[in-house]
Amino acid sequence: MERVMKNIFNLLVILAAIIIVSSCQTNKPPKSEVIITKAELSDKIKGGWAGQVIGCTYGGPTEFQWNGTMIGDHVPIPWDSTRMLWYYENFPGLYDDVYMDLTFVDVFEKNGLDASDSLHALTFARAQYPLWHANQAARYNILNGIMPPASGHWKNNPHADDIDFQIEADFAGLMSPGMINSAVEISNRIGHIMNYGDGVYGGIYVASMYSLAFVHRDIEFIVEEALRTIPQESGFYQCIADIIKWYRQNPNDWKATWFEAQKKWTYDVGCPDGVFRPYNIDAKINAAYIVIGLLYGKGDFGTTIDISTRCGYDSDCNPANAGGILGTMVGYSNIPDHWKQGIEKVEDINFEYTEMSLTKVYDVGLRHAVEMIKRNGGVENDDSFTIKCQIPQPVPLEIGFKEIYPTERRRIGTRLTNQNKEVSLDITGSGFVITGSAVAENDRQDDVLKIDLYIDNSFIETIEMPTSFITRRLEVAWKYDLPEGIHDILLKAKYLPEGYLVDIRDLVVYSNNNPDAR
Repeated sequence: MERVMKNIFNLLVILAAIIIVSSCQTNKPPKSEVIITKAELSDKIKGGWAGQVIGCTYGGPTEFQWNGTMIGDHVPIPWDSTRMLWYYENFPGLYDDVYMDLTFVDVFEKNGLDASDSLHALTFARAQYPLWHANQAARYNILNGIMPPASGHWKNNPHADDIDFQIEADFAGLMSPGMINSAVEISNRIGHIMNYGDGVYGGIYVASMYSLAFVHRDIEFIVEEALRTIPQESGFYQCIADIIKWYRQNPNDWKATWFEAQKKWTYDVGCPDGVFRPYNIDAKINAAYIVIGLLYGKGDFGTTIDISTRCGYDSDCNPANAGGILGTMVGYSNIPDHWKQGIEKVEDINFEYTEMSLTKVYDVGLRHAVEMIKRNGGVENDDSFTIKCQIPQPVPLEIGFKEIYPTERRRIGTRLTNQNKEVSLDITGSGFVITGSAVAENDRQDDVLKIDLYIDNSFIETIEMPTSFITRRLEVAWKYDLPEGIHDILLKAKYLPEGYLVDIRDLVVYSNNNPDAR
């Protein structure tokens, strides 16, 4: 009897799954296609790009000012018709997530939608805008001959799980209206330029929500359906699934869900800036804050970006993603005038480091979306498009920083100089990251310093460290796959002229032994 009941239960689960995945419109009979008017498609693309800029601007004053804590309701976040123009003119770097998007949009525009991954990677790496975290580590890798996907792999990029591609994946969803697997395919290729595993999944998930937002009006459905593109075994999937579960338990109290996320998901394993510190730029927790805003915002634009901002950490990029997704769902014309105030002052201004403005990307984005619709079996009618719906498929499982655990953070606080040419360290574990940077003193010209790395008296590599901020190496040295035990690490100056130095800051130690399992 027990076996019969189990078989019946399994059959019901399979039938339910078939019903869910065969439908392209929530709460409607299964459909294989959707018709969207040309005016609506254009309005939604405008809403996606404008919503991203509005959300980024709103959260701008709070970025990484509240780490590990929410921004209380008593804290005012200003908004008026001058906010966007002020940032455009005084701090255009706020929109790094937007001009990073536009890098890939521009490559597609100039070279066609079949532009190679290597072309995207080289264009991104050779750009003159400043970068951080996984993006900068990937830039260094690419400029030194390590091309994608190796440039984003966690053994080559200590920031592989960081937020970077998540904040710049909007374009992939905006050019794939209703075609979720097309958005995933673009994201999975370009995301591996700078990320791996959960870091790539963050971008895939964001792009998937954008894609679905063109053809669905139920934000809860969009959040859940997009998650089907992510492998269930991944930490990213489990984090977002938890957010959805806690939302179901407390649908009117976003702070209750925030506290649950804080308790379970705000640790960092990879990013050397966040390990054992109250700082987290990991894709998972910041994606959780996007989802908290979307779910608890319940379709209200202002509430959505306010909640995503007040969750803290990367609190300009998270409301940018949330605002862009919701802006796509409701369309530009339905974003409240209060939140669009001042946008007319900036829509024709090119973003820093680009030749593209909001007005231009509205048009370029529409052209790319139309081409993608046709490439994927859609049809252009007189005043509408017929979009072929896609059933979301999960990408393969990748786990970064697999089975390694940070056990120690040690302040080193020394320098390699022309006089002090060696730094010796010891660890007990299976891996390490040494943080630091190359410095040219007293306005000396930029140069590339060279350091030899030895582990247990064996030469490992010569590390090249540019003093240029644009081409810098983010960390001095790292190694994750040593045999568990005691190891001696030696950094030895190979080319370090007078007036230059390598600042050695912290040592992060890893072990194969999970301290939580003791």
